Amino acid sequence: MSLTNIIGQSKTIAMLLGMMRRGRIASSYLFCGESGIGKKTAAINFAKALNCLDRGRETDTRGSGPDRFDSCDSCASCRKIDAGGHPDFLAVAPEDRVIKIEEIRLIEDALSYKPFEGRWKVVIIDEAEAMNISAANAFLKTLEEPPPDSVIILVTSKPGALPDTIRSRCSRVNFFPLPNEACRRVLGDRYQGDDLDLAVTLSMGRPGAAHTNDLREERDWFLEHFRNMLKAGKDGWTSREDMDRWFDQALIMVRDLATLKIAGPGRMINLDIQDYLRELSKSLDLDVIIYLYGELNLLKGQLLYNLNKSITWNYTASLLRKELLH
Repeated sequence: MSLTNIIGQSKTIAMLLGMMRRGRIASSYLFCGESGIGKKTAAINFAKALNCLDRGRETDTRGSGPDRFDSCDSCASCRKIDAGGHPDFLAVAPEDRVIKIEEIRLIEDALSYKPFEGRWKVVIIDEAEAMNISAANAFLKTLEEPPPDSVIILVTSKPGALPDTIRSRCSRVNFFPLPNEACRRVLGDRYQGDDLDLAVTLSMGRPGAAHTNDLREERDWFLEHFRNMLKAGKDGWTSREDMDRWFDQALIMVRDLATLKIAGPGRMINLDIQDYLRELSKSLDLDVIIYLYGELNLLKGQLLYNLNKSITWNYTASLLRKELLH
């Protein structure tokens, strides 16, 4: 894949190619946007374009040929970056939800050498918001004095979780949720028919989420725990990740309850369970639904502070029973 093959981010990709065309490559970038919309894919293909060995080709006279600043996707450099084996390319991701200072030391070491094969040393830090305080402080020094011929790309769905000192030193590149038709093109190789329609709807413009997870299964898992809460069942979460997943789904469901009240089912996400949600919302006023959304959103934000799992379950279950079963 090359940059121009990325679906649904044409304006952002055109901006990246324009930077290369003008020779205005920044030393550090912040690729921002929701998860599952192609940020990391774009970062990898940007690295390929920067170091592509076949960068000399021209577009044809009609402007319909390959962009001479994009990657060819077939030279030795492009293949090595795709395989993660290029000596001038390093990709870092969290371990156990954290990027530690040891990873930053690895980056510093990699950037201390001049490019071995390519034009640029390129480092990608995926889920950059996962850097702990020590890692972020150490990384700041690298951003303040970036080595020549180096490009650092931070990929994040939570830019606000990064220190201001890091964000201010990066050129921000925004990515956006994909329209439904673009999602259909991305997901068409995995889903067909009604399954494709449902995957597009549940992905909410984030086709990467539907590629890595069964979103119907994810939603059904949420509903099982939701109903268990309404029955005053015991804590069913097994991890912090479970809590994150549950609250994500809960906010979507409450958003659908509000949508039913305001505009009917046409704009729902969980359209296939509209009968259940209509029954659930029958006795609810809109202001109660809005209040419930606010409370759940507040709780989700507090998960960053490692809330006790059982206490959070019981409190949330009590809140739901109070507002939905009165």
